[in-house]
Amino acid sequence: MTARIFFKLIGALLCLLIVAMTAVDFLSAEVAERNYIQSLTQEVVNYAKVIRLRANEAGPLLTEAEAQAIGKAVKARVTLVANDGSVLLDSEAPAETMENHRARPEVARALAGEIGSSSRPSPTLGIRYHYVAVPVPQGALRFAVPLSDVQARVNTLRLQILAAAALSFLPAIVLAGFFARLVSAKLGKIIDYSTELARGHFSARLDKMGKDELGILSRKLNETGENLERMFKELQREHAELEKLERVRKDFVINVSHELRTPLAAIQGYTETLLDGALEDPHHNVRFLHIIKQNAERLTSLTADLLTLSRLEMKRQEFQFAHYSVRLLLEDTLDTLKPLADRRQIGLRLVISHDDLEVFCDREAFYQVLSNLVDNAVKYSPIGAEILIGAREGAAAQSTTDGAPMVEISVADKGPGIPRDDLPRLFERFYRVDKARSRELGGTGLGLSIVKHLVLAHNGSLHVESTEGVGSTFYFRLPSEAPEVLAEAKRHQTVTISSSS
Repeated sequence: MTARIFFKLIGALLCLLIVAMTAVDFLSAEVAERNYIQSLTQEVVNYAKVIRLRANEAGPLLTEAEAQAIGKAVKARVTLVANDGSVLLDSEAPAETMENHRARPEVARALAGEIGSSSRPSPTLGIRYHYVAVPVPQGALRFAVPLSDVQARVNTLRLQILAAAALSFLPAIVLAGFFARLVSAKLGKIIDYSTELARGHFSARLDKMGKDELGILSRKLNETGENLERMFKELQREHAELEKLERVRKDFVINVSHELRTPLAAIQGYTETLLDGALEDPHHNVRFLHIIKQNAERLTSLTADLLTLSRLEMKRQEFQFAHYSVRLLLEDTLDTLKPLADRRQIGLRLVISHDDLEVFCDREAFYQVLSNLVDNAVKYSPIGAEILIGAREGAAAQSTTDGAPMVEISVADKGPGIPRDDLPRLFERFYRVDKARSRELGGTGLGLSIVKHLVLAHNGSLHVESTEGVGSTFYFRLPSEAPEVLAEAKRHQTVTISSSS
């Protein structure tokens, strides 16, 4: 690519030089011929003036022999014309055979007392001549110089001029070759880079090329490449997100369909059984109605959880944030869940670091998070076990990136634990570690996903620690102060530090 550009530039330069040399040759030939003819005219006039001096002497101006000698000396044809236009003598032809010259332009001017000149073919010899005539007492003395001699001298001069011009162009050709090589190298790199961009290699970059126009072009192309690379990565990320969302959507549809199919099939099956006659059977009709009621409640619970999760994901859930005592929130929630724990003879023990602990949250959201975690702990803990609910603050709880003080709530059970491979997916929608047991216990598979979204909506964090055969502990952290209070405190701290310094 670089060599092709180089040869194109050199070819263009040579074409320009050829045009320039042609123009120089044409102009120099015309100027040289004109100047040479002027010089020749003046030279012939000087010869004629010298001969005219003899007009003051006795005898004829020229003899035929003298005319021939002078013509040979000056390489010109010498003709003496009388006042009436007749030829008195000629150095190359008999005078009596020549026609009257009075109509010849140069002779007419000379007979009128002026120096005349003209260029034309000779009617007698057919050779192109340059004629110069000067007035003399006898009439006109004319010299005719063949233009072939003039043209030969002009051609020699043209060759000399062309040779000098060619020599003068050599440094220009060398410099032009150097710059053509430099420009072609830059253009080659720019074309190669453009090819890389066209192929989608947006990470490629051009080397710096200076501050000239090509350097500016290279910088702009680099900026274009950076923008394209950034846009391409953004599109890749968005495409990956769309693929992920599509997978989530498909999984969601499959999971919802599966979750709805079981209770709907049960409701439909037992309803048809009742309609087919079991309604009159006192041994089964009540049991069948209880089953229908349980599956209807399961559908209601599933629908409610789906609506809640949808509002959270679309950020349409409304919260009423306020400061609450952690102890009061925990005690109110545990009072609600105590009957469920008592049925399985499971104890609920509360451990709080100090009674002044407060949290900034939505009361209903806090209740929903804690009740989901405690409900799961009760379902999976063995009969007679104890569930520990704790709350604390301090360095261990301050884990947010903005440094806001956090309160950490934990729910620890003595259940079967969660396998390590299941921990990363534990908070996904419809994900169950033990699917059969979860459905048996009435779970929808959305509880932990709702917990995650509620905690994140409070600018909190959530994680779990579990050991198989020992139990699991769920931790969630919520801020103890409102965001605007923290911002005001930071501003005040900054002003105080600036004032003291």
